[in-house]
Amino acid sequence: MHARALLAALGGVLLLSTVAAQAQERLRVAGNFPEDHTATGAMEVFKEQVEEITNGEIQVDLFPVMQLGGAQENVDQVRSGAIFGVFTSIAYFSRSIPEYEAVSLPFLFDSREQAFALMDGEVGDYLDAKMEDEGFVNLGYMELGFRHVTNNERPITSLDDFDGLRIRLQPNEVHLESMRAVGANPTPMDISEVYSALQQGVLDGQENPYNIIATRGFDEVQRYLSDSGHFFDFINAVANKEAFDALSPEHQEAVREAMRTAVLWQREQAAALEEQFREELIERGMQFDPISDEVRAQLRDATEGVVDGVRERIGDEAIDLVLTNRQS
Repeated sequence: MHARALLAALGGVLLLSTVAAQAQERLRVAGNFPEDHTATGAMEVFKEQVEEITNGEIQVDLFPVMQLGGAQENVDQVRSGAIFGVFTSIAYFSRSIPEYEAVSLPFLFDSREQAFALMDGEVGDYLDAKMEDEGFVNLGYMELGFRHVTNNERPITSLDDFDGLRIRLQPNEVHLESMRAVGANPTPMDISEVYSALQQGVLDGQENPYNIIATRGFDEVQRYLSDSGHFFDFINAVANKEAFDALSPEHQEAVREAMRTAVLWQREQAAALEEQFREELIERGMQFDPISDEVRAQLRDATEGVVDGVRERIGDEAIDLVLTNRQS
């Protein structure tokens, strides 16, 4: 082959490579959960599925374990378009979408099945529409789980045991009001700061699902564990709406399909591991004190008025929708 023809052929190959590279989408997705948490595993499932479904036309770059900052920072990065998406608790969206407080009411759910029946139906659609109004696309709800109180002061076996405890909560007003209602002194704080605050004695305790308590090593800085189960919490996978809308219809559907697979995988894993995490915490040395039915009823009564405060902030629509659609 003559030199000129060879150069022309090489130029054609380089041009095709450049066009292919430009056509390839890269999605940056962050998460704030520990490496061995099911939400981080779901990020891997999502990446694998997207890349497989699109034959590599979309590549997903994952930034788990707070590589890009804490939970609120990640949400702000999605809002600005600095990253495509995030896997985090719905609590970090409640500032923008206060209607999320309606599914954060204390003792709202008796089981995970009841919780997901609500979020997979009309209520979830309603909240997703609110998210779109704020520039987000919600892609699915996963399980963070029932939240339980830990502390270093005393076992939680009665309503009075909550009195005065300095407990960290997520930045969710209904959560904070609920803890005030039972006599505690709640403090909102990003999850990235909690371990050191407990270690230094700035806080007496915190509340989280067993999986978070275990995977974040809070047993190293906390002694007492209860099964208060006062809230059921959700993780949502959220994308920047402008970036999502910029994808082709085929790629949008690929992202949604991949996330459906990731969400179902995470829910199954979370359900299977919940009791295992609790037993692991006990084996590591935490004192576990189950809450009696009588005390749980007292906690329900003490927090019953919280719904009135939520109605004042967000109106009746979301609250009534949740209560009407909640299955017993």
